[in-house]
Amino acid sequence: MARLKYETARFEASYGTVAQLPEPTTPEVSFVGRSNVGKSSLLNKLIGRKQLAKVSSQPGKTANINFFDVDGVRFVDLPGYGFAKVSRSEKQRWADLIGGYFEQERSFNLVVALVDIRHDAQKLDQEMLAFLIEAELPFVVALTKADKLSRNKQMQQLASLSRQFGLSKDQMIVTSSEKGTGIDELRRTIEDACL
Repeated sequence: MARLKYETARFEASYGTVAQLPEPTTPEVSFVGRSNVGKSSLLNKLIGRKQLAKVSSQPGKTANINFFDVDGVRFVDLPGYGFAKVSRSEKQRWADLIGGYFEQERSFNLVVALVDIRHDAQKLDQEMLAFLIEAELPFVVALTKADKLSRNKQMQQLASLSRQFGLSKDQMIVTSSEKGTGIDELRRTIEDACL
């Protein structure tokens, strides 16, 4: 099976409005999640680069849609949703940007929805997953920050969150950007969806 060459990953461009988004010409994998879920860290771990996606201690730093080219597949980093300390109009712009992206005719090969494994299902995450199901978009849930929990607790949370979200455990991958947990499985899932 063909593997993506992650080491070829490069930043393509950043867009602040839906109108600016480029025509979809390649398979796309989009990443969505709350502001503080560790999206940039996970992206960097996936592509094996420390700083390709800007990691920040301030949640909500990704205010635009960022496109990365990974061996001919586009990785699309969407703005985090949730509690980032930004103005209401800026939050609205992000919502419009995320909504507008998904309303376009694009090659949605896979949506990676990031959820913090340490917490019970949050309303915003439930809404995002409900939207993905409703829109019939292929998705996988990456449960992030697993290194903060014991192996036993990870399994408990996986079972609990799959119940709360009404998803099978096969639709979820336990990950850690710190330890590299689940990264190979996530890569395989991405490759299966794109290649």
